[in-house]
Amino acid sequence: MSNKVEYPAAGFKSFKEFYPFYLSEHSEVVCRTLHFIGTFLGLIFLILVLATFDNKWWAFASPLFGYGFGFAGHFFFEHNRPATFKNPFYSFASDLRMFFELLTGKIKFKS
Repeated sequence: MSNKVEYPAAGFKSFKEFYPFYLSEHSEVVCRTLHFIGTFLGLIFLILVLATFDNKWWAFASPLFGYGFGFAGHFFFEHNRPATFKNPFYSFASDLRMFFELLTGKIKFKS
């Protein structure tokens, strides 16, 4: 399991500084897997919206699934508060980065 990175009192000054904290908050294999599934589904729904411009419900489903799976991972398996609440932009960017790093094997589901 990864070592937990402490959240600095002054906050993070850069994405580069934030990403190790983000990974440490997603060290449980089930949490990472749920994030991966949620991000995958969120991207699929977003692609459907952009490709069809037909059913706007996909636009609603995208963040619902993306965040729903991730939040479940935090609340039931990681037992911590999602980073989204303190750093929504860095957290969203980190989620996409973690998804693609998991997809390409750069990082593992189990840390």
